[in-house]
Amino acid sequence: MPLHDHFNPPISARHSWEGFHGGWPMTIVQQLARVLPAGYSAEPRVHLGSFYEIDVSTFEDHAWQPSAGVSEKSGDNRNTEGGAAVYAPPLPTLVVEANLNDEYEYEVLIHDHTHHRQLVAAIEIVSPANKDRPRSRQAFVAKCAALLQKRVCVSIVDLVTTRQSNLYLELLSTMDADDPDFQKTTPTYAATCRGRCDNGHSRIEAWSYPLAVGESLPSLPIW
Repeated sequence: MPLHDHFNPPISARHSWEGFHGGWPMTIVQQLARVLPAGYSAEPRVHLGSFYEIDVSTFEDHAWQPSAGVSEKSGDNRNTEGGAAVYAPPLPTLVVEANLNDEYEYEVLIHDHTHHRQLVAAIEIVSPANKDRPRSRQAFVAKCAALLQKRVCVSIVDLVTTRQSNLYLELLSTMDADDPDFQKTTPTYAATCRGRCDNGHSRIEAWSYPLAVGESLPSLPIW
């Protein structure tokens, strides 16, 4: 199947990339069901980041007010009339604006049921939200690195043409490694990373392929 660009016209003018990304994990699961060995299963996971819109004026109008019998002094405890003591938490020492949105996740997880449903492989489909800022990229890379440390094989498929970051290379950099066949500005690619430990020596094996619009998608090992 040739690679299509779902992030730019003409396709983006007719279809959203969210629809493609949302349906792709289930399509992969259906294909894997025909080829996985007995005792293995695959399941799709799609998790969209939460969006919160705060009405500042409403928040300020409903600022915290001390309850009856509770002093505004930090950490003060007072008895309400005929009731038990009520604890007033101290005022925070720091208040900052923060983006606490969850990360976007489009993935397929493969489990080995002969070993108590052990996770053996994960296919991570990159979304624009995974590449749009340093914190998002660090979170994605940290997740993949944690999976590799648990001996879970990780496949990364990045079809996002509107962001230039390469999460595969950033993952390798956390292990002081690099892929000489890749450039940091290669935006679309597919790669599988697998951790191995032989005679006390750890290593990462990788199968990596730059992708270009119009070319066929490569076949990747899962584990």
